[in-house]
Amino acid sequence: MEKLYTLKEAKKLLGVTTKTIQRWDKEGKIRVVRTVGGRRRIPESEIKRILGLREERVVVGYARVSSTTQKDDLERQKQLIHSYAKDRGYGEIQILDDVGSGLDENRKGFLRLLEMVTERKVSKVIVAYEDRLTRFGFETLRRMFQAFGTAIEVINSREKAPQEELVEDLITIVSHFAGKLYGMRSHKYREVVEGARKLLSG
Repeated sequence: MEKLYTLKEAKKLLGVTTKTIQRWDKEGKIRVVRTVGGRRRIPESEIKRILGLREERVVVGYARVSSTTQKDDLERQKQLIHSYAKDRGYGEIQILDDVGSGLDENRKGFLRLLEMVTERKVSKVIVAYEDRLTRFGFETLRRMFQAFGTAIEVINSREKAPQEELVEDLITIVSHFAGKLYGMRSHKYREVVEGARKLLSG
């Protein structure tokens, strides 16, 4: 039997409002199934048709650590993601990973994930912790993924980053704005960044 989605589920997958789906129904732009109680349900095939999806999408896991000294933790994240996916019957999954700051927007694995999502190749993204995917703007990223029919599943709600990673992220922020103010090669820039590093590491 084909899977049926509630309006709430369908609007998240399609990136539209409930009123839009109701309007599409009245205009005959979407096939809707009615329950015995008269409630609308959207067949999965209609979701795929509207999104222009291929029949098969992949489930992708994403893992990240900030430095090469944390490779063991990277492997633990991957194992956790594999176990989570297996328990839920997701089958074979693809895992992308990065070694770098959660503030770095040019992470190779992260950019590949964005590319796959915007090409509508991904059904779900699994991460061990929210901050493994991005340090800031997680909810914005979740909404963007939903617009392409991709859900983000977070295994653990608490933040993962150890103290030293948080310190490095703060220094990255200070470095960014100091560079804007004083120029990346200026003496003042180096002075501000080194001062921040000493203060935060003390």
